[in-house]
Amino acid sequence: MAGILYIVPTPVGNLQDMTFRAVEVLKEADLILAEDTRTSSVLLKHYDIHRPLQSHHKYNEHQTVELVKERILSGLNVALISDAGTPGISDPGFLLARACAQEGIEVQTLPGATACIPAIVSSGLPCDKFAFEGFLPQKKGRQTLLQELSTEPRTMVFYESPYRLVKTLEQMAQFFGPDRLCSVAREISKVHEEHRRGTLEEVADWFRAHEPKGEIVLVVAGAHPAKPAKKRRYDGGEEETDTD
Repeated sequence: MAGILYIVPTPVGNLQDMTFRAVEVLKEADLILAEDTRTSSVLLKHYDIHRPLQSHHKYNEHQTVELVKERILSGLNVALISDAGTPGISDPGFLLARACAQEGIEVQTLPGATACIPAIVSSGLPCDKFAFEGFLPQKKGRQTLLQELSTEPRTMVFYESPYRLVKTLEQMAQFFGPDRLCSVAREISKVHEEHRRGTLEEVADWFRAHEPKGEIVLVVAGAHPAKPAKKRRYDGGEEETDTD
C-alpha cells in the first residue's frame, strides 16, 4: 500500500507559529524532505524531532522527484518542508506534488504559516480577492508583466528581495502611477516586524532613506475599474457613446 505525501508549512518567523499537527506529522514521518537541512535542523531540534532528513531543493528536485515518488509508492510516508512557509509557494514542492497526484498518491497539505496572507490582511487594502504574483522576473519579461498588471483590478501580492525593493517600487510607480496605494510588510512574525503603508512614491521615498532588510512582501492596490460609457440621447432619438 502506498504511503502519503505530507506538505508541511513551517514558521516564517517565530518558531511558536508551528501547529500541533505539523509537529505530529513530522515526528511520525518515515522521511523528511528539507529545502536546506541545516536550516530545518534548527526547527526539528527545537521540537525534538528525530527523523531521517534528505535535501530537496530547486537544484536537485528534478533528479529526486521520481526517486521520492517510488519510495512513497513502496509505503513510506514522506513530509516535505521548506526553509519557511508553505512548500510550493515560491519554494520547491510543486514538481513533487504534481508527480504524486498524477500517480494517484494521496497528497495532504497542512494549513499553516505563509507570508502572503498576513501581509495582505495587515495592509488595509481589499483582500476579498487578490492576485498572488510571487517574485517578478528580474530581467526578461519584467516590464511587459508590469504593463499587463497595471490594469489588474484585484489587490496584488509580490515577494521581493530587500536589495531590489526600491527599484521595484520605482518601476511600479512608473507603470501603475505614483499615487497607487501599497504596503510593504517586512520580517513578518519576527521581532522587527514592520508594515510601511502609503503610495508607491511615498513608500519608495521611505526605503530610499531607510535601507530595507529581511524578508519582504509587497502588497499593491488594484487598478480602479474604467468608468462605464454614458449614453446621451439626442432629439433625433439616436444614442451616442461618451466616455467622459
